[in-house]
Amino acid sequence: MLGSFSSSHEEEEDPSDLQYQIPQPSRAFITPAIQMRQLLISCAELVSQSDFSAARRLLSILSSNSSPFGDSTERLVHQFSTALSLRLSRYAAPNGGAMPASVNNAAADSDTFHSTYLSLNQITPFIRFSQLTANQAILEAVEGQRAIHILDFDTMHGVQWPPLMQAIAERCDDLHPPPMIRITGTGEDLGILQRTGDRLLKFAQSLGLKFQFHPLLLHNDSTSVPLYLPSALQLLPDETLAVNCVLYLHRLLKDDSRDLRLFLHKIKSLEPKVVTIAGKEANHNHPLFLQRFVEALDHYTAVFDSLEATLPPNSGERLAVERIWFGREIIDIVSAEGDDRRERHERFESWEVMLRSSGFSNVPLSPFALSQAKLLLRLHYPSEGYRLQIINDSFFLGWQNQALFSVSSWH
Repeated sequence: MLGSFSSSHEEEEDPSDLQYQIPQPSRAFITPAIQMRQLLISCAELVSQSDFSAARRLLSILSSNSSPFGDSTERLVHQFSTALSLRLSRYAAPNGGAMPASVNNAAADSDTFHSTYLSLNQITPFIRFSQLTANQAILEAVEGQRAIHILDFDTMHGVQWPPLMQAIAERCDDLHPPPMIRITGTGEDLGILQRTGDRLLKFAQSLGLKFQFHPLLLHNDSTSVPLYLPSALQLLPDETLAVNCVLYLHRLLKDDSRDLRLFLHKIKSLEPKVVTIAGKEANHNHPLFLQRFVEALDHYTAVFDSLEATLPPNSGERLAVERIWFGREIIDIVSAEGDDRRERHERFESWEVMLRSSGFSNVPLSPFALSQAKLLLRLHYPSEGYRLQIINDSFFLGWQNQALFSVSSWH
C-alpha cells in the first residue's frame, strides 16, 4: 500500500468561440477532464482580473457542461462553477463587499451538515485514517497512566473515541486496572456536545471504564480561543494530558499566523504528553486567489476521482458529501475572502515550521500505527488508488499521485 506522491501539471486548452484566446496544445493529449480543468482556471483568471463579462460567458459554458449527477469531472465542474458564480455575485455586484446569502446559508442546516459528516466518515478513508492514527499515537503516549485527559478540538459526534476506549479496555486486567478517562470536547453547538458526551459515557460504561465528558463551547473566533482556553480547561494534578487537533488548526489561521502561534504556545504551556495533528495537504490559504483556486482544484479533483472509483454514481451518500461537505468547502475557498474565509488549509511543512518554532518536537508514528492504517484501507476501502506514504515520521494518505491528508504526532 506504500506509494510515492509526485506532482503533475498538465497544460491544455479548449478551442474557443469566446473573445479571448485559450492556449491550444496538441489535440492528441486533450481529454474532457483536462479541457474542463483549463476552462475553470481560465475563468478564475478572468475573475481575478475583474473581467466579469468574459468570466460570465465562460462560466455559462462550464455550467452547461456540468452536473451534480454526472461523472467525477462533471460533478467537480458543477461545484467549482457554483463557487465561481458566487464570487462573481459578490465582487461584480454594485455593493461589492457583502457575502452572498447562499454562502452564508450553505451550512445553515446543522443537522444535515452533521449527518453528512457521518456519511463522509463512512465512504471515504480520510477522517477515519486521521482519527485511527491519532488514536494510536495517544494510546502509546498514555500507556500505563492512571488518569488520562484528552482535550479534543471540534469533537462533533465524537466518533473518534469509542475505538480508543475499546483499545484501552482490552489492555486492562487484574494487575492493570482501567485508567480514569476524561475528555474535554470543544465545539460550537452545546446540544451536540452534550448528546455526544451522553453516548460516549454509555459506551464507556459498557466497557467497564471510568469516564467523564466535559463540553467546552468555543465559538469559531481565532482571537478568543487561545485567550479563553487556559481558564476554561479543568486539569487535575495527576492527569496525563493529550491534545487532539484533527482538521482543526487551519480554522485558527487568518491573513497571518499570530492567533495560531498564540494558540500553540498556550497548548505548550499545558505540558501535554502528546499533541496529534491532522489536516489536508493543500495550500488553501494562499493570499492570491488564482493560486488558491488552482490548489483547491487539484486537491478536489483527486477527492472526486476517488469517490468516482469507489462509489456508484447513484449513491445518495456520495451526492450529499460532494454537495454539502466538499461543496461547502469549495465555496468557502473560492468565493470568500477576509474573515469570511475559514477553510485555510496549509501543507504539512507549514505546520511543521509553526510547531517547531512553538517548542514542539515531532514524535515518530509507530510501525503498529502504519499496520493499522494499511489494514483500514485494505478492509474498508479496497481500492488500489489510495496511497500511503511516510515522510518526516508522519503519515500521508492520498489518491494516485496526489497527497490529500497528513497525520503527525508532537510533544
